[in-house]
Amino acid sequence: MRLDKFLSQQLGISRSLVARELRSGLVTVDDVIVKSGAFQVTTDHEVAYDGNVLVQVTGPRYFMLHKPQGYICSTDDPTHPTILYFIDEPLAQKLHSAGRLDIDTTGLVLLTDDGQWSHRITSPKHHCEKTYRVQLSDDIANGVAAQFEQGVMLNGEKTVTKPAKLEIISPRDVRLTISEGRYHQVKRMFAAVGNHVCGLHRERVGEIWLDDSLEPGEYRPLTEAEINSINVSRK
Repeated sequence: MRLDKFLSQQLGISRSLVARELRSGLVTVDDVIVKSGAFQVTTDHEVAYDGNVLVQVTGPRYFMLHKPQGYICSTDDPTHPTILYFIDEPLAQKLHSAGRLDIDTTGLVLLTDDGQWSHRITSPKHHCEKTYRVQLSDDIANGVAAQFEQGVMLNGEKTVTKPAKLEIISPRDVRLTISEGRYHQVKRMFAAVGNHVCGLHRERVGEIWLDDSLEPGEYRPLTEAEINSINVSRK
């Protein structure tokens, strides 16, 4: 990779600003000042800017985050804090969430810089299941599980939802598994049967479950088995 492209990615600045920094002699490669943006950087090189070594990222990355309330699943937002606040990784801004959660929804968020991998999760044709723990304002009515299994019509939609599995833990505490990602789908499904969601927590995406050891705001890399579960199950 060209040095100017590498610096632009690492520093988050334009190529023209990179050229200025290079001319100023602030960039070294293996402790030697390099002023040419055309210099070819390899993984064996140690590149530093103003004395600070820049970590080279090689290969795709995959993480799970326990998202707390009050953060949005975006890389940049002018009014709300984003989930990248919790990610202490080189080039964290290159990561994106594979399926978003609302600002008030907690739980499992998968982050990656592998677009094809995340597409297997978010594309409707792959029917990737997601499981949510749902807190309700009113007791769950009789027959709702059967309604969800048959599909319900959401306000403003033209087709019913795909079959969903409802597990009743207590009258106001349920677990719902869906295989779609319609806008605010879980909340709208319960609204369609006359109830209201007052707490929503995602537990699972595909075969990946939220790690019980992660506190809200904590994250960890996915295991090879977790990464491959998406690759295998969505082919």
